[in-house]
Amino acid sequence: MSRQPNIDDYLQKGMYGDKQIKPDEKRKFLGTFRERIIIALKKSQVMENKIYFEIEEMMLKYPNSKLLLNGDINYPSLSKYIQIAKKRGNPYSIITNNDSNTSIGLVLALDYAINIENIYITNELTPKSKKQKKASFWSSIKSTLNRRKK
Repeated sequence: MSRQPNIDDYLQKGMYGDKQIKPDEKRKFLGTFRERIIIALKKSQVMENKIYFEIEEMMLKYPNSKLLLNGDINYPSLSKYIQIAKKRGNPYSIITNNDSNTSIGLVLALDYAINIENIYITNELTPKSKKQKKASFWSSIKSTLNRRKK
């Protein structure tokens, strides 16, 4: 049996708004919970000229995902990911929270918990351009053909 709200409850709600679950976590992860995140980029990664192909791969794998972008980042840096979201049909939001100073630049998340252990793309997984992908594709074919000749 739940108790009825009293005058203190109404005053608290009026002064501070509704009670929130894990508000610090939500501020850090652009309004969502850590457990719902598929993949995330730091601000510095979003601002790079290159595009992290893993974002589009995860949009394809999780078509119901939503892209959350940090509104503190300049629009040209965000627009390349917005274009991918539009192309794939994923909804996106630009989140601006003046009360938060998060290092997170981009989050691809679901409306439910997925609990992926490693959500960050590290700089060791450098962004690959289409030329690099093609070059590695052709080099693997050449090495296969060379092995067959021997």
